[in-house]
Amino acid sequence: MAIVILEDLVTRLDDAARSWLHAALAEAARSAAAPQDPTTARTVNAWETRFASAGRHCGSAHADSVRTHLLHAARPGAATLTRLYRQGTAAERRAVLLALHHLAPGPADGIPLVEDALRTNDTRLVAAAVGPYATRHLPPHSWRHALLKCLFTGVPVDTVDGLVHRSRGDTELARMLTDYAAERAAANRPVPADLHRVLALTSPTEES
Repeated sequence: MAIVILEDLVTRLDDAARSWLHAALAEAARSAAAPQDPTTARTVNAWETRFASAGRHCGSAHADSVRTHLLHAARPGAATLTRLYRQGTAAERRAVLLALHHLAPGPADGIPLVEDALRTNDTRLVAAAVGPYATRHLPPHSWRHALLKCLFTGVPVDTVDGLVHRSRGDTELARMLTDYAAERAAANRPVPADLHRVLALTSPTEES
């Protein structure tokens, strides 16, 4: 799910896709430069249509990167960003989540999107939700549950941004992990190997 830098992305696309991307980025940049009119906040801009069709024109393998670069160029406000997420497909929602830390919406705007993704069992959405934006803005209780969600759904904890920093010395997280491991063992179900790794990280002396 790594985002390819724009210069590399362009070289990986064929001529038609490259031309489409340049036009889409230009539309996004024009939208960012235009004065924002609150009365048209619900108007769908041309670049938003491009955002939705990125996979069809550039291929599913490049869709995350294309959509993320479109968001960077457009610099959408909170209302547009929320609309793209709420009305989008899973792939479109994932792109919004991946771009959140670059777009820097306030916690009141971005956290509801992260929390919505964490309520799903879509592992790609869960993985996208635990990026740098969540590290900076999720409160401790929500972040702990996000980590448990990764363990529950099988998302590798290496995906979790800031894992070592936020786990260190967290006695409440240690308690939750211990309880979860005990529940799994009591039900004769395997305890995720990543759980023991994170439990070790909760030590206040754990080195990064």
